[in-house]
Amino acid sequence: MKIKFLFLVAALATAFRVSAQSDSVVPYFTTEQLPNLLKCLPAPPAFASPEFANDVVRYQWGKRQRLDTERAAIARRDAVWSYEALLAEFDVPFGLHISKDETPEIWRLLETSLVTTDQMRVAPKAFYHRQRPFEMYGEHLLSEETEDELRGEGSYPSGHTVRGWMCALLLSEIAPQRSDTLFARGWMYGESRVIEGAHWQSDVDASRVAASIGYCALHASADFTEQMRKARAEYAQKTGLVVPKAASHRSRHHRFGRRRNQLK
Repeated sequence: MKIKFLFLVAALATAFRVSAQSDSVVPYFTTEQLPNLLKCLPAPPAFASPEFANDVVRYQWGKRQRLDTERAAIARRDAVWSYEALLAEFDVPFGLHISKDETPEIWRLLETSLVTTDQMRVAPKAFYHRQRPFEMYGEHLLSEETEDELRGEGSYPSGHTVRGWMCALLLSEIAPQRSDTLFARGWMYGESRVIEGAHWQSDVDASRVAASIGYCALHASADFTEQMRKARAEYAQKTGLVVPKAASHRSRHHRFGRRRNQLK
């Protein structure tokens, strides 16, 4: 009974953080309509496992990265929990400043997609309630001012990493010609959580998979597909770059299907 109560408390706390930025946004899917990460992902590594030994090694690696002042500054920026701060980190690799006012269609796509997939992490965070590395070692985060906010909240999976990798996926669909730099920044965003001391490496690794699962689920929504079309058109208009039309993708599938039928 006590375990169920603690699970409920943790779930409510995480859900509050999910909804704090999303009261006015209607997600593409409800939690129940999205894949259940408890059924998709493995449990966090056991203490005596080789995987956890790697987590410990990577935690020490993260602390060494803090000695690089430039990399530490990036990790501090990546720790800020807001869509504005997150998307600002992708301006350069995306080649366009992203904001509600300047790129409303792109912003709407990203915000609604993130609000939708943010829901997926609530259940595993509450169920596993994994202790964060800085808590286990009794040490400080790189961004010490965020410790009280994170202490006691489950470490698995990493919400920041899910968001960062999701942004890389979405922005690469809008501007595929810039996907290499977008994915490089998305990867760095997850590494920042290890450098912060807020997450284990295995949290980050699982979170990239979680984001990919959520990204695939979004494509079952007609509203998402339409908003993606608008976002791609806006990017082309703002940058002057021609973005391949989604219609050509459907056309290829149509031709392939017709050819396959002819071969039967």
